[in-house]
Amino acid sequence: MTGHMQINEYQKLAMQTLNPELEKKEVLINSVMGLCGESGEAIDIVKKWLAQGHELDKEHLKKELGDIAWYLAEAATALDISLDEILQANIVKLQKRYPEGFDKEKSLIRLKGDL
Repeated sequence: MTGHMQINEYQKLAMQTLNPELEKKEVLINSVMGLCGESGEAIDIVKKWLAQGHELDKEHLKKELGDIAWYLAEAATALDISLDEILQANIVKLQKRYPEGFDKEKSLIRLKGDL
């Protein structure tokens, strides 16, 4: 597959490999466990580079980031939410928090309800 893929297209294609026997609750549980597991694998690659003198294995890290994307799509699917909706809401939150771009003070002091 070449060219640019839209995020909701990715979600649809990725979820073609979702286990159809899982109930929605099981899909959500699997997705958040998968996010933690794959994030741990990504951390391990960076740890080896940062603390153990290895070269940064960008190809391996790229694969783990892809796995993280798959589990994010699975979580969104379990909640009947599109990835586009999740990403748009995140941008709205960030623009509200940092209207002029990142600000250390604003990152340390959060307003009530700012998660």
